[in-house]
Amino acid sequence: MQRRKLAILGSTGSIGRQTLDVVSQHPDLFEVELLTANNSSDLLIEQAIRFNANCVVIRNEEKYREVADALQPHFIKVFTGMDSICDLVAGDNIDIVVTAMVGFSGLESTVAAIKAGKTIALANKETLVAAGEIVMKLASEYGAMILPVDSEHSAIFQCLQGSHGAAIQKIHLTASGGPFREWAREDIAKATKDMALKHPKWHMGNKITIDSATMMNKGLEIIEARWLFGTSPERINVVIHPESIIHSMVEFADGAVIAQLGHPDMREPIQYALGYPSRLPLDNRKLDFASLASLSFYAPDTERFPALATAYEAISKGGNMPCIMNAANEEAVAAYLQDRIGFYGITDVVGECMAGVDFVAKPGLDDIFQSNEEARQRAREIIGKAGKRKTI
Repeated sequence: MQRRKLAILGSTGSIGRQTLDVVSQHPDLFEVELLTANNSSDLLIEQAIRFNANCVVIRNEEKYREVADALQPHFIKVFTGMDSICDLVAGDNIDIVVTAMVGFSGLESTVAAIKAGKTIALANKETLVAAGEIVMKLASEYGAMILPVDSEHSAIFQCLQGSHGAAIQKIHLTASGGPFREWAREDIAKATKDMALKHPKWHMGNKITIDSATMMNKGLEIIEARWLFGTSPERINVVIHPESIIHSMVEFADGAVIAQLGHPDMREPIQYALGYPSRLPLDNRKLDFASLASLSFYAPDTERFPALATAYEAISKGGNMPCIMNAANEEAVAAYLQDRIGFYGITDVVGECMAGVDFVAKPGLDDIFQSNEEARQRAREIIGKAGKRKTI
């Protein structure tokens, strides 16, 4: 395999750090060209020096001088702002762009990389949630390959490798069920952020961990899968699988189901995307089937976890509705993490925004950015009023 040069957008986050761990195991195959971070200047400096990055971007302009002064002796170029990221990902010195930025903020830079014809290792599901149809059309137009990094979508992608183009009958997205899988609704309603952040299987950033607790994360994955694999929402099924060994399954017309298995470890799908189509050795825990006492599966409960039904509603309506849902959810999760609303307040805010923000049936990219801003503003208004009356 020829040496590949990487841009890692969001290198200081959970996915970014694990991507660099994969790189450290294969220094002969991967070279770091670009690292970016929002605010974590200390870690960005440390990563840039360790991996001898060509350049870095710190989005927070107030931290530019700190990063520039620290990296000047190492001859590492330093930039700031989103415009710099979009310019740099298009450079001829980059083969693969790992989009590990959190939330809607990843859309602009992903589009820039797609228009440059780059291979995208997509870890930012919100890009396809907010603008899936637009993004996939752009990828086709510019010849950009999009390789999924989410464990579930990587699993589906891997299951399809041996299908020889056979049509998908059904996708089975597995979900751990999160920390409240066995809780009664009245107890979930009182759950604090500390409780919600204790995921039983995965170690992730705060936002995605809360999304897992509400099951909005699985809702986002339904929408992502719809666009990645060109499958209607009706063919995407969610199944609770607490052991998190099977990462997802694909069912074909003859009833055969192909699954991808492994321990919960994001380095596996990250490495598969970086090395595709090769499979590389990885220093990780391997499955011991004799030690697996059982694997269990349950249907999701949309009464206790209404976010799942909300996501199906958004993708069924289409247009800018998934973008509205995603923007409202990001604002609501941030408010929950600040103790400004309760657990079910998250989906309440999302529902109000979906009902109150103008619907656009055939949005362009400008419409998506406008819908994102409108939904965020509406969500902030709802959260502000809720905080005063303490009802959400």
